[in-house]
Amino acid sequence: MPHSVAAAKWVGHVNGVDAPQEMRHWLTDRVSLTLKLIAHSDNFRVQRVAQRRGRCLADEFAAVGLARCACVQERDVLLRCNATPVVFAHTIVPLTADASDWPFFSSLGERSLGTTLFGDPLVKRGALHYARLPARHPLAVRARMATGTDFSGRSLFARRCLFKRKNGVLLVTEVFLPAVAELRRQASYTDHIHTYKQSIK
Repeated sequence: MPHSVAAAKWVGHVNGVDAPQEMRHWLTDRVSLTLKLIAHSDNFRVQRVAQRRGRCLADEFAAVGLARCACVQERDVLLRCNATPVVFAHTIVPLTADASDWPFFSSLGERSLGTTLFGDPLVKRGALHYARLPARHPLAVRARMATGTDFSGRSLFARRCLFKRKNGVLLVTEVFLPAVAELRRQASYTDHIHTYKQSIK
């Protein structure tokens, strides 16, 4: 794929993006990101930015088995800790998937997709891949627009993972905003996680 601002370089090891130490555990931890963020805040919220049909990005189509850029179902959300946006998450589902593959996707609202994926025994999770998104990458642009912050023109660390359920695939990309590095684990994290799990039932 030709290099362009629309296509990030995705690598299979975090060393390939030269992430600072305070970002590495956010990028590489395979536990539920939702539950990890809850453990690092007094108040966690999923803010849905958009959910619609749109064209996938130049560095996405091959990852979900498409021959070229094509229309997909997409969902963009901000994950907020103590009201501060710390992660911009972007998900795509090819239109070849049917309702039985991802029955919950269209009705998520402002519930966490990650919690749903981790709680479904039919879901198989692939390997993590990492990138540094330049300021002009489409997801970096969307993150700036959603937060109203320019991030001082810096590149943003991101990871993505392919999930499979029955005959369907789903690609989740998580863009870590600078504020995530400032989060600290809360002493009462167990109570926060229990409260959140009860709220999404």
